[in-house]
Amino acid sequence: MKIQNPVIAGLDIGSSKVAVVIGTVTAENQLEIVGVGTAPNIGIRQGVVVNIEATTEAIRRARDEAELMSGYKIQEVLVGVSGSHIKSFDSRGMVAIKNKEVSQQDVERVIEAAKAVAVPTDRQVLHVLPRDFKVDGQDGILDPIGMSGIRLEAIVHIVTGSQTAISNNLKCLERAGLKVSALVLDQLASATAVLSEDEKSLGVCLVDMGAGSCTCIYYVNGSVAHTSVVPVGGQHFTHDIAIGLRTPQMAAEELKKRFGCSLASIVPEGEVIDVEGVGGRKTRSVRRKDLAEVLEPRAEETLQLLQNDLKHSGLMPLVGSGVVLTGGASHLEGLVEMGEFVFDIPVRRGIPMQVGGLNEVIKSGEFSTAVGLLRYGNAKKKYTKAIPVELYVDAVQSWGQKMKDFFGDLF
Repeated sequence: MKIQNPVIAGLDIGSSKVAVVIGTVTAENQLEIVGVGTAPNIGIRQGVVVNIEATTEAIRRARDEAELMSGYKIQEVLVGVSGSHIKSFDSRGMVAIKNKEVSQQDVERVIEAAKAVAVPTDRQVLHVLPRDFKVDGQDGILDPIGMSGIRLEAIVHIVTGSQTAISNNLKCLERAGLKVSALVLDQLASATAVLSEDEKSLGVCLVDMGAGSCTCIYYVNGSVAHTSVVPVGGQHFTHDIAIGLRTPQMAAEELKKRFGCSLASIVPEGEVIDVEGVGGRKTRSVRRKDLAEVLEPRAEETLQLLQNDLKHSGLMPLVGSGVVLTGGASHLEGLVEMGEFVFDIPVRRGIPMQVGGLNEVIKSGEFSTAVGLLRYGNAKKKYTKAIPVELYVDAVQSWGQKMKDFFGDLF
């Protein structure tokens, strides 16, 4: 049995869970989701590994679940990278155009020239993203190939990460028996899954609201202009509920997902919810409005921090299509409405788009990064080595039989 369609696998290692998504690419270049696996993770804090054993185990469990659902054994994955260790900056390069017409080779040379900046030895370059090209001083060119000129300039956005943080992530993957086909910035992957080309052209800020932090990526004129991290996330909301309503963390997380609302004014007066007690104390009834009053200040603070990030980026006037919120924490009711009030620009909630197969399963912001990794991998032709499970089982049984025969002949 031969695999007809290329297979791609994406791994999103988050602060609260690990997600593995497996997809196949059809003849029409359509991405079909065939397997999804998730596992809770306590080994990551704000994108940095703090417990290798726990993270490795979470990766194994999520991978096994996705493989079981898809029917493929995977050996390679595209991995999302995020955290407070990510830093990015702009760089410029300039070259003379050969033969008076810009070719692909000239574009590669000018990007190489822009890349030639001193990066500290403890940092690793993750992406070099072309932002703008100039031909003989004329700027605003997105694709200069075929244009006539003498001098070609490029502005690129370089994203770097801490060598130590990345190598700890890779160590967890190796222990789980997986290889890395590419490292991709989390928010870049999310943007690939969630944003439309029109939004990127008009200017947009995507905020991926994870458990440990909010990661932001800004697009201006269709290119990445800035990336940043705000160290507040969904776990802070959960912690506030646990303290404010005196309930265990697990119960607080469940309350946030089922009944959470960031605007107390839109919660019906008479609605009552059951809150689990701590240390065997009995369950008690609390108004849902009380839960919303615990969440509202934290939601407002988080959105204010994001607005400050937007102001400091200097790109506020250029994000014409507004802000898109995605990630698990973005599903809190009332957050979009509060966001429009705080940012004073349009805000929408983003979920993965333009994928087939199990699209109902991944129709949630928490899968934006994992699905985005597949779309990024498809665009870059980063297909994974995958074996259909039945072939894998046959190979293992055949190998076992050969070993049996070998030792049978010996004795």
